[in-house]
Amino acid sequence: MDADKVDLGGVAVFLNAAAAGSLSAAARRLGIAPMAATRRLAALEDSLGVRLMQRTTRSVSLTAEGEAFLPFASTILEAAEAGRAVISPSQNGAAGLLRVTACGSIGRAVIMPLIARLLDENPGLRIDMLLTDTVVDIVSTGVDVAVRIGELKDSSLVATSLGVNKRILCASPTYLSRRGIPRRLSDLAGHDCIAPTGTLHWQFDANGEDRAIRIAGRVTISSIDGVFDACVAGAGLAVLSTWHADSDIASGKLVQIDLEDARPKDLEIWAVYPTRRQVLPKVRVFVEAIRECLSERARLVA
Repeated sequence: MDADKVDLGGVAVFLNAAAAGSLSAAARRLGIAPMAATRRLAALEDSLGVRLMQRTTRSVSLTAEGEAFLPFASTILEAAEAGRAVISPSQNGAAGLLRVTACGSIGRAVIMPLIARLLDENPGLRIDMLLTDTVVDIVSTGVDVAVRIGELKDSSLVATSLGVNKRILCASPTYLSRRGIPRRLSDLAGHDCIAPTGTLHWQFDANGEDRAIRIAGRVTISSIDGVFDACVAGAGLAVLSTWHADSDIASGKLVQIDLEDARPKDLEIWAVYPTRRQVLPKVRVFVEAIRECLSERARLVA
C-alpha cells in the first residue's frame, strides 16, 4: 500500500457504504454523485491493492480485507477530522456529518426539538439520526455518538453521563376504573403490566433499597413507544419516562400512580463514543445541548 496515495474521500465512501449497505446511500450521505462514489472507492482499492467490497446493483458487502480495514478506516478519518479541528477551527461552530443513534422515545422527546437550533448555530453541521430501540454497533456502523439509557454492557466503549432518566408508573383512567389503583409493590402482582419484549422485572427504589419486581401481563411490545400507546389505550400499567408521559398526564389521558412503599428506579442517560480519542467539536456541541436540555427538564420536574 502506498500511504501517500490513500484518498480521504475514498475512505469516507468506504465507511459510509459499509454502514448504509450501498454505494448510492453512501453518495447521498456525502452529497456526491453515485458515479463519483464508485470511482473514489475503486481508487481507494487500487491504492491499497485489495478489493474491499463486493458490489451488486443494489448493495455492497465487505470482503475479508474490507472487514480487516474497517476499524483502520474509521481511525484515519477520525484523526484527519481531529487534526483539522485543531489547526483550523471553524469560525461558525461545529461542522461535518454527525451520525447519532438513540432510542425512539428520547429521540423524539429530547433530541428532535434540539435539531433546528443546532443546525442554525452550526451552519456547517449535518446530522444523520438513527432512531431505534435496538442497540446499534456504533463501531462497525460509523456512528459518532449513541444516546443510551440504563446499564451499559459494552466496556470497550467510552461513555459520559448526560443526566438522569426519571420514570413513573402510569395507567389510563379506564384501566384504573376497571382494575383498581395499586397502592403497594405487592399489588402489582394482580395487574396487567405492559413492558418491552424480554422484560421480566421492573426495578424500584424502596426507601433506598433496589427491588426487582417480577411482572406479568398479557402484552409485551418490541418498542417503548408501543408500550406507551398500549398504556394510553387501557391495556395495563406501564413504567414510562417522565418526558414520555408528562403531557398525557397533564391532559388526563394517563394517571401517575404513586405507590406507598416504592417508586420506579431512575436510570442514567449516557453519551457513548466508539473511541477514546479527542471528542470532535460536532460531537461536543451535540452532547452539551442534550445535557443542558435534560438539566432544564430535571429542574422543571423538581
